[in-house]
Amino acid sequence: MRMRKGGYGGKAKGKAAGPRGRGHGRDRDERNRERSKERSKERANLRQSDRPVKHSPKRDGGRGRDERLTPLPTRSEAERRGGVGGRFRTLATPPTPTPSASTLPAAREGSRGEGNKPAQFAAGVQTVAVTPDENGMRVDRFFEARFPGLSFSHIQRIIRKGEVRVNGKRTEPKSRLEAGQSVRIPPLKLDAPKPRDDAPAAQKDRFYLKSITLYEDDDVLVLNKPMGLAVQGGSGTTRHLDGMLGALRGSSPDAQRPRLVHRLDKDTAGCLLVAKTRFAAAALGKTFRSRSARKIYWALVAGVPKPAQGRISTYLAKQEVEEDSYMRIAKHGEKDAVHAVTYYAVVETAAQKLAWISLKPVTGRTHQLRAHMAHVGHPIIGDPKYFNIENWELPGGMQDKLHLLARRIVVPHPRGGTIDVSAPLPPHMEQSWNLLGFDAKRYDPIVEAPEEE
Repeated sequence: MRMRKGGYGGKAKGKAAGPRGRGHGRDRDERNRERSKERSKERANLRQSDRPVKHSPKRDGGRGRDERLTPLPTRSEAERRGGVGGRFRTLATPPTPTPSASTLPAAREGSRGEGNKPAQFAAGVQTVAVTPDENGMRVDRFFEARFPGLSFSHIQRIIRKGEVRVNGKRTEPKSRLEAGQSVRIPPLKLDAPKPRDDAPAAQKDRFYLKSITLYEDDDVLVLNKPMGLAVQGGSGTTRHLDGMLGALRGSSPDAQRPRLVHRLDKDTAGCLLVAKTRFAAAALGKTFRSRSARKIYWALVAGVPKPAQGRISTYLAKQEVEEDSYMRIAKHGEKDAVHAVTYYAVVETAAQKLAWISLKPVTGRTHQLRAHMAHVGHPIIGDPKYFNIENWELPGGMQDKLHLLARRIVVPHPRGGTIDVSAPLPPHMEQSWNLLGFDAKRYDPIVEAPEEE
């Protein structure tokens, strides 16, 4: 606060108060404060009427704020960030045409998920006016009344950090509001009310699906599938994502049931694309059949693949063993054998015993990535079907679970533009990354892998 000479509203040192002394100074200060309030209201009204409210796409494994993905780095940026260099060389080679040299398209639209906490959608920065009914209400009670899903600790934090402003000034939780004042409301993450234990199954399924949503619009939905949850039903499988999708169907007669566009193994976590309409299902189905969809996976494998970047090309065939089945390496021309191609790149290593690798499948065969990494001698950690190294011991502190994540999906949107969504590390992989000192924000050299049709 700026102080006038002689003190606030008092007489100057060594001089008696005259006709322009104590009382006159107070009146002038009161008039200044009134004018300041009027100017603050005018600025608030301009901000509210002239500035468009920006709505944040879904993120955080739920429905909160979003960050747009930046364009993919160039080769020089890869070298500067310490990405693993080298050419992508073919390790197993049935004759295939020479691939083109283009890389993954730069991200344009989409979202990146960082967690899977359930949240409701909240707008970006807003400026609202205090109503007559809210006159005299405390600032923290004002937020509790307007946003019932907002936690008390979050209210206190945003006020304490100065993100909440009243007439453009910082405030305190216990401060009282006056009708007509403008309140700046920062972007909020509102916890969705959890269904009661006796709530209908459809309501519980709907809540759960919203809690793992990475991205959603009128046509598509991208879910952060957790490890251990089946995508579709099977022998002995009663709870699966496909069965839950019916809970998202609207109540109108022409409402459509969301449909799966592709699949993930039960123990693979990450991005799963769902079509909400028949139009989107047809368009996305064509995209996957034409191999226009770009999928990137992260895995932790035993040993360090050499070369650091390569192309695995084999034939796979299904092998039945008692009540179980797996994919084995087959020969060209063998009955039921299908061609499978995978690009891989080493991102980071740990004492030459473990490697974080990024994978880009060109084809989408059952268990393709798991079978390919086992075939080249570097099976994925925690894989109960394909880990084939005898007497190998899991490093202390790691969980014996499949370390495979569908990290990112990039597909053309059915109505134009691009869907580009990334999933966060699941808890068991995040624990391993922390133990090994891996930085999940490190440059991913798989973006340099060539495209194949």
